[in-house]
Amino acid sequence: MEIILHAHHADVSDSLRQQAEQALLRLATRLTRAAKALVRFIGDGPTRRVEIVLRTARHGELFAHADARAFAPALAVAVQRLETQVSRGRRARRAPRGGGGDGSRTG
Repeated sequence: MEIILHAHHADVSDSLRQQAEQALLRLATRLTRAAKALVRFIGDGPTRRVEIVLRTARHGELFAHADARAFAPALAVAVQRLETQVSRGRRARRAPRGGGGDGSRTG
């Protein structure tokens, strides 16, 4: 999987870059054929924003973002939001929502 880290008006430490890469690699193991990830660190004003776009073959594009006073907590929240999207997608494939599926209605 290709991981692109982009900093816009931000100084991103090596440890933060490693945290982002490790989190995305961990997520990629749960997905089928994760192709590309783009992580943007945006530092305009007093808040820090992290945006993550994860492209996969089956799910298409997954997007999550978070704002905080520092990059580390924003990264943690954005990764957690992506994990929620991944787990929601996996549950939907395993157990479809809705009724019995046979077209009969009761009521």
